[in-house]
Amino acid sequence: MHRSIAGSFEQPASVREAAERATSRDTIAAISTPTGEGAIALIRISGEDAIGVADRIYRGKEKPSDFPSHTQRLGEIFEADRLIDQVMLSVHRTPATYTGEDLVEVSCHGGILVTARVLEACLRAGARSARPGEFSERAFLNGKMDLTQAEAVMDLIRAQSDLALRSANEQLEGRLGSEIRAIRAQLIETLAHVEAAIDFPEEDIAPDEGDRLCARLDSVRQKMRDLLATAEQGRILREGIRAVIYGPTNAGKSSLLNRLLGYDRAIVSERPGTTRDTIEEVINLRGIPIRLLDTAGLRDSRDELEREGTVRTERSLATADLLLHVLDRNAPKPAEFNRPSTDQIELVLLNKSDLSEHSDWKHHDALRISCLKENGLHGLEEAILARISENHLRPESALAINARHRDCLRRALDSCELAHATMKAGLAPEYMAVDLRAALRAVGEITGAENVEEILDSLFAQFCIGK
Repeated sequence: MHRSIAGSFEQPASVREAAERATSRDTIAAISTPTGEGAIALIRISGEDAIGVADRIYRGKEKPSDFPSHTQRLGEIFEADRLIDQVMLSVHRTPATYTGEDLVEVSCHGGILVTARVLEACLRAGARSARPGEFSERAFLNGKMDLTQAEAVMDLIRAQSDLALRSANEQLEGRLGSEIRAIRAQLIETLAHVEAAIDFPEEDIAPDEGDRLCARLDSVRQKMRDLLATAEQGRILREGIRAVIYGPTNAGKSSLLNRLLGYDRAIVSERPGTTRDTIEEVINLRGIPIRLLDTAGLRDSRDELEREGTVRTERSLATADLLLHVLDRNAPKPAEFNRPSTDQIELVLLNKSDLSEHSDWKHHDALRISCLKENGLHGLEEAILARISENHLRPESALAINARHRDCLRRALDSCELAHATMKAGLAPEYMAVDLRAALRAVGEITGAENVEEILDSLFAQFCIGK
């Protein structure tokens, strides 16, 4: 259990009001484990009547209302007089729970039908079905975590590499939130100094105080820039590097995808134009998630579906981080091969190295591989890692912001730049105060200290039900 679950932090008035509304809402229940058969499934119940719901469906030596907090007991779940399952039921009393409310967790057998029956019993006993992310939303509203930590829950579930997992854990522990709160505290201090000059105009600010104010604002701006610099790293951690496999038909693009994945994902055929759509899979290459996209072959075709595949290939190429250009070593060099290069990172791969090389490729600088014989694939992995490192696509730090944080920080930084320009121009402090308040609001949105209602629906709708 993370420290954030046991701890709390001061919430602004808007969040406290939302939390007060949350305490009067229905008790909620949901299945918190994935759909399907398994050894165990978990049903979670949260709210003022969570323990009451458990009392109405559970039979054992003790009633759940008599359990000490954070203990579990073996018993049975009944609906009326019908036995549903033998379970382990645990009780967690507020405030030391994930949601900040009374919380009950039922561990039952993991069959699809029995799990659904246990949930139905909870709903008939007074709970209602939870919305996606509603447990984490209540944790936020009740001061158990800020929005950066709530987003880290989702990142933790979706992590596809060790570094992404470490990043999510550090964010869940509150590292990013602490950085944001430190920036916010500096903004508040700066704004207070400016507003003091407005409220007490007879107290002239001495030049050295003005210099200190400027230095404080410069410090805040630099911290924002440092965090903004992690945005691309955050995208790579969460989404992976977008590597597009492209080239002419029958060059071996789908075979390369299958070899890198380690299993047959794409259909391989000698017939040209087999791949009509993009196929996307993720591999973990020494801790770096790489999204491989196998695309339709580039050639002129009268086939409507194949032409659409070519359009999608071009679209994928425009958004790629890394291009893997696959060509047939045994065939002549395509006429369009020497097209003008782009700024994107590209590796040229001459496939079918087990066959003789056409004279067009003599002395050409490229990687020679064979997807059939699996020759040169280790060298390909080394080359991909080298290109990633050379172009600073490799995430080196676990702290990284997401797109929402980036938008908020950009707005905050723009406002701070305006405040700095206002100060340098010697304009009235009222103008600077307006910009600093705008920066403060934008920074507050990151942790949920500002504009809470506008953010919650969008953010928690992305969660799975039961979390």
